[in-house]
Amino acid sequence: MIIKISPDREKAKSIIVMVNDRKKFISSTNIEQFPNIAVENYYDIISELATAILLSDGLKAIGENAHKETLEALSKFKEFAESEMNLMDDLRIKRNKSRYEGKQIHASYIENKKQKILLIIEKLEKLAVRKDI
Repeated sequence: MIIKISPDREKAKSIIVMVNDRKKFISSTNIEQFPNIAVENYYDIISELATAILLSDGLKAIGENAHKETLEALSKFKEFAESEMNLMDDLRIKRNKSRYEGKQIHASYIENKKQKILLIIEKLEKLAVRKDI
């Protein structure tokens, strides 16, 4: 459920710092050798950017489906095509199966999706800058 809160720019800015740390980490990771870790980190970058954007708008997802609803809230921004929304959700599912069920992700998945993932991250970062986060 998405709830209305007071906009929290300071928390959003702190999240952006974590995003930058994750980006540095993932850039030094061998994604062919560690595809699960790469997918988990790319998803976390996207999720954290989305969370920061929502916080700056005075919104917060809570409850069992908070991650899914956080991503779904991005659909209100014209920047994101349906295919990008689907990819974000697919990353969420793969990350959850990897993290909670130990499912392996083949390196070809991340190799095939990396450029699209990086484009989504770039769009989220531009949106965050426009919101002065």
